[in-house]
Amino acid sequence: MIPSTYPTAEEMARLTARMLWEIEAVNFMTDEPFKLASGQLSPVYIDCRKLISFPRIRSTLMDFLTVTVMRNAGFEAFDNIAGGETAGIPFAALVAERMGLPMTYVRKKPKGYGRNARIEGAMTEGQRVLLVEDLTTDGGSKLSFVDAIRDTGATCGHTAVIFYYGIFPETIKTLGDHGVDLHHLCTWWEVLAEAPAKHAGVLSEVESFLKDPHAWRAARAEG
Repeated sequence: MIPSTYPTAEEMARLTARMLWEIEAVNFMTDEPFKLASGQLSPVYIDCRKLISFPRIRSTLMDFLTVTVMRNAGFEAFDNIAGGETAGIPFAALVAERMGLPMTYVRKKPKGYGRNARIEGAMTEGQRVLLVEDLTTDGGSKLSFVDAIRDTGATCGHTAVIFYYGIFPETIKTLGDHGVDLHHLCTWWEVLAEAPAKHAGVLSEVESFLKDPHAWRAARAEG
């Protein structure tokens, strides 16, 4: 069911960040950086997939995500909730359940046999589709999912994520140029604000990346 009351966006961001720390979804690796879906290197990584194993936190965040989308996009704005393969699938199912809407999912590429489909489930022409994912970095990976949805004759003008990096200025423009609005619960800045004291030793390196990721990568390449 859709909750009738909920915190402000600022409080939801703070609580989301606390929950990510609590389940150890926040990861640091400054010596051998992580490779993101975009192919870029990062000393920090959020593993939202862990959320599916924590029912109380999972349920709270799905309430937060549902009300955020409905408040920002409208209460009757969608006909179908689509998850991006694979991380977005469980979250799309949970949001669809709360909104009382059909759920589908989008493959990264055609499966290569049978119907050779990218869309699994029933999606029809004219439906207004919300794309749900776990997170977004620079927004680029969302465009392929959006295009696959639009190829069915449905529309997709919104994507919702639990976590948005919030450090790449081009993200909102990349999505906006494609006709997509981004809805999210928290960014790296809220996560850092809630960081436990035991991580103080690595925060300076992390902050140098978050404040200017392109310069951080250039410095490592030169080194």
